[in-house]
Amino acid sequence: MNHFAHLALAQPTVESTVGNLLGDFARGVDVAALPPAVRAGLDNHRAVDRFTDAHPLVKEMKRRFSRRRRRFAGIALDIYFDHLLINHWRQLEGGDSDAAIAAMYARLHEGRPLMPGERMRRVARRMIEHDWFGSYRERDAVAEAIDRVAGRIRFRHRFYDAIEDLERQQREIRDGFLEFYPELRRHIKNLALEQDPY
Repeated sequence: MNHFAHLALAQPTVESTVGNLLGDFARGVDVAALPPAVRAGLDNHRAVDRFTDAHPLVKEMKRRFSRRRRRFAGIALDIYFDHLLINHWRQLEGGDSDAAIAAMYARLHEGRPLMPGERMRRVARRMIEHDWFGSYRERDAVAEAIDRVAGRIRFRHRFYDAIEDLERQQREIRDGFLEFYPELRRHIKNLALEQDPY
C-alpha cells in the first residue's frame, strides 16, 4: 500500500499519522527512541504491508503484469491502490474524500516535529503543497507518480510506463482491490496494534 492508504488505515491522531507514514522512511531510524504512539503507528504500517504482500488477490494482480515490469509490479500496484481508494472512498470508507484528505494533511503538518529525518519532513511538506492525495484521482497523476519512482531506480530497468499494464487489466485490478481492501481493513482492526501502544 502507498502513502494515502496507510494514512487511511491509521488512527485519526497526529502520532498515528506520523507513525503510519514513517514506514516508508524508517531506514536508519532508532525505533526504540520513538514516542510509543508513533512506534505503534509504524508497527501498523508494517502489518498492512505484510498482509498486502501475502494476500492471494494481490499476488494474482502482480502475475498479470508483463514480464518486463513484473519485478516492480508491487510498486505500481501500491500507487494504483491509492488511486482506487480515493475514487471509491465513499464505498470503502464512507464520508467525503476531500474532508478526509484535508484532515490527513492537517495531521501531517502538525506532526512534522515528530518526524525523524529531514527527508520525511520534506516529502510530507510536498505532499501537502502539491496535493498528492487529491491528484491521485486522475490517471495522469498516477502515471507520473509511478514514473517518478522508476526514475529513482539506479540500475537499468524497463519499469517506465507501467500504467500500460495497469490499464490493460484495469477492471480486474479494480474488482480485486474492492474485494481485498475490506479484508485488509478488518485484519488491521482485529490486530488493534494502536489501541494500547506499549
